[in-house]
Amino acid sequence: MKQIGITGNIGSGKSTVAKIFSTLGIPIYDADARAKSVMTENSSLKADLIALLGAEAYLRDGNLDRAYIASLVFKNQALLSELNALVHPAVFKDYDNWVLVQTAPYILKEAALMYESDSYKKLDKIIVVHCPDELRIARTMQRDNSTREAVLERLQKQMPQEEKMARADYLLNNDESHLLIPQVMQLHQQLLHL
Repeated sequence: MKQIGITGNIGSGKSTVAKIFSTLGIPIYDADARAKSVMTENSSLKADLIALLGAEAYLRDGNLDRAYIASLVFKNQALLSELNALVHPAVFKDYDNWVLVQTAPYILKEAALMYESDSYKKLDKIIVVHCPDELRIARTMQRDNSTREAVLERLQKQMPQEEKMARADYLLNNDESHLLIPQVMQLHQQLLHL
């Protein structure tokens, strides 16, 4: 079974593309969503995160206080690196366990920080979803109800889109001028025959 990565910078539409693949029966591992789950379900990791970020990293109901965590790590690169050093290995293990129970011809791992986390190294091929910067910024501002400055700050933490595109095996253009579903359907046929 081939393991395919799908990535793209914030607002590129990688989740939309993953949903299209999902309708074709392809299992999707959403690394960002699973990371949040692992951070609340894995008691050892949770203890390490509290030691690193303080008890305020979790709400009373046990869920992550994502706004609090973001306020700390997006302004402190060293702290972000420490956080990633704790979370990424736990998510890698979670992904490996997930792969063991899949039976499709290929699976997709969706992750925003695929290159940044080195998770691409375990995958057979990488798809990068891309679109113009201004469109990504506008989409993210609308989706997250955030300011342009906040979106730009988050983009600073990601590898430049052009570098991701240069490293990709496949590119999907999500600029609203190119139909996305036909691109995915064509790529799906290629991936079935890898």
